[in-house]
Amino acid sequence: MKRLLLILLVVCAGFAAAPHRAAADNCGIPEKGTIWVDFADGSVPFWQTFARPGVIAAAANFIYPPQLRALGAKTVYFDLNFRLRVGTPNEPFDPGVVINRANRLYSTAAMSSGCTEPVITENELNGANLVTPWTANNAAYRRNVLIYLQTLSALGAHPVILVPSAPYMGDEAGDWWRQVVQYAEVVRESYFAAPTIAKQGPIEGSRTLRNLFRKRVAEFTSAGLPASKLGVMLGFQTTRGSGGREGAPLNSWLEVTKLQALAAKQVASEVGLRAVWSWGWAAWSTGERDADKPTAACVWLWARDQSLCNAPAVTGKGFNASLTQGQLTLPGGTRCTLYGRPITESTISSLTPITGDPDVAYSAAFARAVTSLQVKLKAKQLATAERAVVAAHFGGSFARYRAALGKAHASQGAARGVIGDELRRAAIESGFRVGGPSAEEISEYYETYGATRARLVQTKTSAPWLGNRKRGYALESTAPPQVFSLPQGGRWHSINTMRGTFQVRALDAPVSLGALPLDIATPAVVAALQGIARSDRYESWLLAREKVLDDQAVCRRDAQPEVGVVELTDYLPFLAAD
Repeated sequence: MKRLLLILLVVCAGFAAAPHRAAADNCGIPEKGTIWVDFADGSVPFWQTFARPGVIAAAANFIYPPQLRALGAKTVYFDLNFRLRVGTPNEPFDPGVVINRANRLYSTAAMSSGCTEPVITENELNGANLVTPWTANNAAYRRNVLIYLQTLSALGAHPVILVPSAPYMGDEAGDWWRQVVQYAEVVRESYFAAPTIAKQGPIEGSRTLRNLFRKRVAEFTSAGLPASKLGVMLGFQTTRGSGGREGAPLNSWLEVTKLQALAAKQVASEVGLRAVWSWGWAAWSTGERDADKPTAACVWLWARDQSLCNAPAVTGKGFNASLTQGQLTLPGGTRCTLYGRPITESTISSLTPITGDPDVAYSAAFARAVTSLQVKLKAKQLATAERAVVAAHFGGSFARYRAALGKAHASQGAARGVIGDELRRAAIESGFRVGGPSAEEISEYYETYGATRARLVQTKTSAPWLGNRKRGYALESTAPPQVFSLPQGGRWHSINTMRGTFQVRALDAPVSLGALPLDIATPAVVAALQGIARSDRYESWLLAREKVLDDQAVCRRDAQPEVGVVELTDYLPFLAAD
């Protein structure tokens, strides 16, 4: 340790005396905000694609960086041989060797970059996922990495280290990572197979990409590393099994390339990411000599900044040039859109006091959007249904109605939303065909609900609460409550319900269901059981539709609603249809 300290003191003294420090500059690389960096050295046959203003190109040595800059690009130095600087977890170098090689590489990078504060990217850290306690060799390797980064930083460079696997952050490993970002930026490599994303489509595929990038960033931020010191690297390699194109058809690959750029842009904006890198453009092997790479590179540049390349012109027919499909471009006050239909924050906030849980309210609002795709309602229908509710349950008094809503923490607007839910549900249920119940089911219902009131009535039009008949016993559990307060006799009375207005006359006084002979009660029991079957069928249908459409919903920060059936009439029972 004494020897190492002496070496560091001597080196640092040399830094202080270095004459070039007075003329230091940062190579034109922005110091704040998100930067985009593309690998574009001589191994990339079409490196000229990246040689333009607005691009930061990563390259090494002394041939291509000056040419890239001459054509308008900024450059950073890319070191492909990090293991030759610090060793490996099994064979770490002596610290003195590490310091010497850091000094030498800094000089090379400064000359290559044409500035004294070059960005130097190291490819790549070995054993990022190794858990503690570390072996003595790995501990020495990690010490070497830190010394190397500290040395470059002290010389004025801006080190960047690539990380190919999920980092272990426990115990002393977390402390090590927190030391690293004091001297360097950390870029997490994020590769995946294009066919998988293409198969998901632009909405679900974009969400998958965004969540992947968020996860990569969270691996570090969860341990206290700031996003402003982090980046992600995306891969466009074409060798099978390496992540990237993976044999995807051209237009599929181009679509995924576009979606990657848009997803990275979104996440970088959300979390304040320092950098987005691209990799895989080189043609080092047969598998990497792909004639479509230049086209993909153009799409990559265009998707993040349309001034960098004209992708629609280069790609030709079949390319999806939409930059909004599947993206989180939501109107103000909107939590999600489902096929263009908004799920608004105001809807969710209006339901939250009713359910007592914002997540449950969110699920209910999503279910509403799903059923709205199936059934369209007019404002007049809602107003008529609301008047029917007030007439049936509050004697026509809107004051009593609003008071009841207040007790349930519901606004009148929220109540109308629930009424709309009920109307859509009734319309959807009416389309379900259900079989007749068994004799055993009829008998069980008859015995269980024998105390339920029943009344023999007649209607001028078929009524759903009579099993779509015009005459029969109406049950208290399914019929409008007014049916049981009608005077007995031959006079017809108008009953307004959420499902419409019915002309009804009472043919007998109310009795308990159990007082009727079973054969007389059977049609009413069958209608009730079929209603229950339709209700169960509706809940199964709704849950299945939500599961399918949840993938198609575009939601803020990709926070999708929890699918489920929320019975809002459990909180507001007087709003249940009939």
